[in-house]
Amino acid sequence: MKNDDKFEACIIGGAIGDAWGSSYENEVSTDDSQIYYWGKKKTKLRKWQITDDTQLTLATCEILSAESFDPQKLLKKFSEYYRNHKLIGVGAATLKAILDNDAGFHWTQTGRAGEFAAGNGPAMRIAPFAFFPGITRENIFDACKITHRNDEAFAGALAVYLSIKAVLNGKWDGNNNLFDIIIPEIPDTSVRDRLIDISRYHSTTAIADIAKLGNNGYVVNSVPFAIYCSTRIIDLGIEKMFQEIINSGGDTDTNASIAGQIAGTLIGLKKIPHELLIKLKNLEEYSWMKQIIDTTKRCI
Repeated sequence: MKNDDKFEACIIGGAIGDAWGSSYENEVSTDDSQIYYWGKKKTKLRKWQITDDTQLTLATCEILSAESFDPQKLLKKFSEYYRNHKLIGVGAATLKAILDNDAGFHWTQTGRAGEFAAGNGPAMRIAPFAFFPGITRENIFDACKITHRNDEAFAGALAVYLSIKAVLNGKWDGNNNLFDIIIPEIPDTSVRDRLIDISRYHSTTAIADIAKLGNNGYVVNSVPFAIYCSTRIIDLGIEKMFQEIINSGGDTDTNASIAGQIAGTLIGLKKIPHELLIKLKNLEEYSWMKQIIDTTKRCI
């Protein structure tokens, strides 16, 4: 499977996870078999919808495929998406960065800093960088810094980048230990510590059990959890992987999106169930998404 095909599977896998998980965010599946409901049980209307997880990833694709990476231009592209109402559910740090950019701030001073910048925003949109040659850690750092000036946010994004690179470089095939490959490359952070903690669990530990360590939008909880979920792809298949991520609650759209990006890169489009692809293709944004994917594929 060529890298351009893996790229498409990466973006599509992430978009499916995002769209499926978006209406379940912060919910937890509970057993209500012993509960008596007066009348009919109320059910929430579920609607697939891509959010900023996919939208900012596509914005990143546009910048990387147009020219050499420039953090100021990436932030400008985020602002363009925001003004054109192409962002749904944008996080506080990214929104601040967009507003700071519009106010004329230099990209090194935009967004959030400190503990409130330790979100999973950079990790959810970093995947396209793995497919372009010549990308450095400094590029990854700068891509994070435009919105999240925080070492944990950088470590989380780097972990996702390295996971995808491990597939592209043939170091991870879904059967060997992905954690052993990426942990030595992660700086000394709480993200690294959590990756080490999870690596000590048996490789078939239930996703629900790993979720107990944390799976909210804090990057230390989200990224290691999502990476673990992606390592279950061979055993579970991508549909069951997504379902178990969603059932565990937390930041379901971003966790499923990151796991879908990594797993999609590994398995390719042919192993993504046709029913899931059809649901994604039925979204209004799909034609725009596919156009960006096809343009980017030609540049990889």
